[in-house]
Amino acid sequence: MTLTVVILTKNEARHIRRAIESVAAVADQILVVDSGSTDDTVSLAEGFAAKVIHNPWRNYATQFNFALDHLPDGTDWVLRLDADEIVLPELAEEIAAKLGGLNPDVAGIYVSRRMCFLGRPIRWGGVFPIRVLRLFRAGRGRCEDRWMDEHILVDGPTVDFHGEILDDNLNSLTWWTEKHNAYASREVVDLLNLEYRFMKHETVANLRGGQQAGVKRWLKENIYARLPGGSRAFAYFLYRYVFRLGFLDGREGTAFHVLQGFWYRYLVDAKLHEVRRYMEQNGADPVTAIRDVLGIEPLK
Repeated sequence: MTLTVVILTKNEARHIRRAIESVAAVADQILVVDSGSTDDTVSLAEGFAAKVIHNPWRNYATQFNFALDHLPDGTDWVLRLDADEIVLPELAEEIAAKLGGLNPDVAGIYVSRRMCFLGRPIRWGGVFPIRVLRLFRAGRGRCEDRWMDEHILVDGPTVDFHGEILDDNLNSLTWWTEKHNAYASREVVDLLNLEYRFMKHETVANLRGGQQAGVKRWLKENIYARLPGGSRAFAYFLYRYVFRLGFLDGREGTAFHVLQGFWYRYLVDAKLHEVRRYMEQNGADPVTAIRDVLGIEPLK
């Protein structure tokens, strides 16, 4: 069984070597799709014998599906790995030991993902570890066509591995907040599409499947999205920080839960209100409002 690891990059010189080294023992090939790096990302990746191809950035889903359309010949399995993530040794060993012996019907594999924030592992708040489908058979999986919080959809049964992927971004807090500002705009696109359906709607939402990602997406689309804007962000923060003991994550954890669990969610709601207000005042459709207010062309 040949395994190709797909990594999407733009200015990831700080992380790319670490990511590649974490899969060196199990990856037959590494495919890096770069969207215009101006640092040493490409040369570093090529120095580790990765195949580097280039494609302009639109969003994560389209970039990842572009990678799937350009997999090296002979790829049997695909592992999705972000540049700031690493495959922990236990998962690498599990892949090496189990991948080749799976039933041919198995289309995908769920693993656990944890996160560090400002160098501290986030252990409380009910957030991590999260179960994510990151390994799948080539030709039997694609990324959801959406602007934010995209997951892999596979056609067939899945199994669980116990090993973990660790997200440990080494960039500054300024970089993190700028990235999440962009994330908030992209999430507004998906929220408006949930209501107006101006794009194809793909989702892993499923209460009956038993998978964490499907249940969380269903709750987000069918309950959270219908709650009053703004107040739902505060309620979610209280749930994470107080009821799920997020305060036990220390100073760095407090920053994470406040910023990711409240500030980000409130920013999404504020931007959503901004777009709706523009639609009302200008008689604009959602696609036009998204373009004019957020600078995103959702149908391009």
